[in-house]
Amino acid sequence: MISKKVKDVSEALSGLQDGMTVMLGGFGLCGIPENAISELVRIGIKNLTCISNNAGVDDFGLGLLLKGRQIKKMISSYVGENDEFERQMLSGELDVELIPQGTLAERSRAAQSGIPAFYTPAGYGTEVAAGKETREFNGKMYVMEKAFEADFAIVKAWKGDEAGNLIFKGTARNFNPCMCGAATVTVAEVEELVPAGSLDPNSIHIPGIFVQRIFQGQKYEKRIEQRTVRQKTHN
Repeated sequence: MISKKVKDVSEALSGLQDGMTVMLGGFGLCGIPENAISELVRIGIKNLTCISNNAGVDDFGLGLLLKGRQIKKMISSYVGENDEFERQMLSGELDVELIPQGTLAERSRAAQSGIPAFYTPAGYGTEVAAGKETREFNGKMYVMEKAFEADFAIVKAWKGDEAGNLIFKGTARNFNPCMCGAATVTVAEVEELVPAGSLDPNSIHIPGIFVQRIFQGQKYEKRIEQRTVRQKTHN
């Protein structure tokens, strides 16, 4: 058995350099690699191209990298919760590529599967399709989208073993699974790291072959992006 375990987040991100393209799992603030993002902030990596469904909020998640001007380009689907992102985009400080959410997921999955490109109807006839190849299939027009090319994919799982097998919990099973194996190096941070053979094979969502490095994270905040509560009513 080949162990993918590394001692800490610093070792897990070794080799990540300025100007690289990094995929980051998560949806909003759910299932994001908190420890890895904090480490990227700490070491001051610059000029990153980040592929992530969201851009975090002003004081958490990818918002921390934006605050430090560490991201030069953001490839995302939904970015409406970050005032600093909006400011940088409108001022021209940040290069932004907005793509349909399903296309983002499929471009990740295509990279994971070794598929160089695919056709999708999403975005045809809009700015999303500008400059891209289009083709008709059975009377319907499609846009050709290319698989992502990334240096690192950083994901967050609930539980993993030393062989890199991963289990995601609840809504954290969003963009994390399709980003595993979609880059040159996949780093998984987990809440609980167990010995190989400890996980029920039927419960594993991602096999270890898609993961190069795994470490146990610490002190997860697990913030709620927008807390909504029902007003108390009186009978």
